[in-house]
Amino acid sequence: MDWFTETLWPHWAQKIKVREVLYHDQTEHQDLIVFESDAWGRVLALDGVVQTTTGDEFVYHEMLVHTPILAHGQARQVLIIGGGDGGCLREAIKHPGVQQVTQVEIDAGVIEFCRKYLPSLSDGAFDHEKARVLIADGARYVAESTDRYDVIIVDSTDPHGPGAVLFTEEFYRNCRRLLNQGGIMVTQCGNPSIHPDELEFTQARQRAAGFADVTYYFAAVPTYIGGSMALGFASDWSDLRTITPEIIESRGVPADLRYYTPEIHRAAFAHPAWMKRRVGY
Repeated sequence: MDWFTETLWPHWAQKIKVREVLYHDQTEHQDLIVFESDAWGRVLALDGVVQTTTGDEFVYHEMLVHTPILAHGQARQVLIIGGGDGGCLREAIKHPGVQQVTQVEIDAGVIEFCRKYLPSLSDGAFDHEKARVLIADGARYVAESTDRYDVIIVDSTDPHGPGAVLFTEEFYRNCRRLLNQGGIMVTQCGNPSIHPDELEFTQARQRAAGFADVTYYFAAVPTYIGGSMALGFASDWSDLRTITPEIIESRGVPADLRYYTPEIHRAAFAHPAWMKRRVGY
C-alpha cells in the first residue's frame, strides 16, 4: 500500500502517504488499519475513515476537553463517553481541580489496541489515580446511572451505525439529567462545511433535549477531512461560553498544551455568517 485514501464522503477525498503498515485487519464487521506516515506520524483508520493521528490529535483532544472544563471553572467530576484511544482522558486529568474522570467505553479491546499501537495518546492516563474506566454501553450508562457530573465529553465516532445512538435527543436528554447545576456537555459534530446537516440536527436535538443554551465552537484538525471540526457546547448557563481570556487564564491553563490557549478558546465560538443563518447563534 503506497497511499491511504479516505472514503468518508463520495464527493471528497484525501490521501496520506503510507510509509509502513503496522496492523491491518478486515473482519466481517470492519476494516481497521494502523500505519506510519511521514507527514502525520502514526495513523488509525476505521472503515476507510481517519480516526486519529499522532501528528495532530492534540488539537481535537485539547479543544474537546479544556474548553468545557475551563469554561465551567469548578469542574470536579468529568464523564467521557467513548474516547477509547485515551486522548481525552489524558487531557482531563491535567486539571488539579478535577477529582475523578469516568470513562465509559463499550469495547475493552479498543482501549487495549490503542495502548499497544498508539500509546502516546493515552500517555499512561488509564493507570492514573483519577481515572475510573467502565466497560459499558455509553447510551445505556447515561440512561441508568445515578452519578452526577460537572462536564460530560462525548468523544464519539460519526453518526452512522453503532455510534448513531450518541446523536439522539434521548441520549442528550439523559446526559443533561446527569449534569450538576452549571454543568456542560460537549460533543463532536463533524465538518459543517462539508456536511452542515450534522451540525444542524445535533444542535436542534440538544435544544429539544432541554438545554437552555446550545451553541458550537471550532477546532482546526488538518487530517479530519475538510480540516474544520465543529464541537457542540450545551448548558443551561449562557455566560459559560462568553468568559474572557483573562478569566480563563486565572483558572489555571495546563502548561504543556500545544494548541489550546485562552484566546483560541474565545475565538473558537465565532461563527461564519452562512452558518449563523442555517444553524443559529
